[in-house]
Amino acid sequence: MITVVVVDDEALLRAGIVRLVESDPGLRVVGEGGDGRAAIELVRVLAPDVLLVDMQMPVLDGLDAIASIHREHPEVAVIVLTSFLTDEYLVPALRAGAVGYLLKDSTPQELHHGIRAAAAGDSVLSPAVAQRLIAAAGSGPGGRRSAARARLERLAPQEREVVVALAEGLTNAEIGARLFLAESTVKAYLANAMTKLGTSNRTQTAILAHEAELPADN
Repeated sequence: MITVVVVDDEALLRAGIVRLVESDPGLRVVGEGGDGRAAIELVRVLAPDVLLVDMQMPVLDGLDAIASIHREHPEVAVIVLTSFLTDEYLVPALRAGAVGYLLKDSTPQELHHGIRAAAAGDSVLSPAVAQRLIAAAGSGPGGRRSAARARLERLAPQEREVVVALAEGLTNAEIGARLFLAESTVKAYLANAMTKLGTSNRTQTAILAHEAELPADN
């Protein structure tokens, strides 16, 4: 059973999200709240597998809550569930520690899959979000691209291949199938790569690869 906390300041919408999550028998909502401070407290007390959190909320916004939760409880997978797909929210949220970013118009299947993927350690980006992320990274200054490429030069060739595949949105199993590696080997390469790059999760690693325009070079 995967445990979930839902935090959104709109009570009616939050109730709908709770019902939607629990329509999957393998998911259970163990708590809900209406602001970023509540999110921090609920995670501290309930230790859920996954947190679904909005960005624009009173008392403490989603971005500050994500940063605090990632710092204090890095084992909790945080997914942003929001109506806003803007550079103002997307990249900062992922940099702060969110492993996924889904829009509220996602289908029930997309939401359920995203929660399960996050709980399993995968990144969670809807196709529209992934395209926006690529565009945002590609439009960054040349200095950022050069800095990202310099960091990626620390990787061994196979670690680099795994990071390229990760940036394309592949799961560990899909990366293994592409590169003819066991899933445990993929996880090991990713762990080594994140240590060398100084990134704390898969999503931050993918952002760095996009900033370096790494897939285009391979």
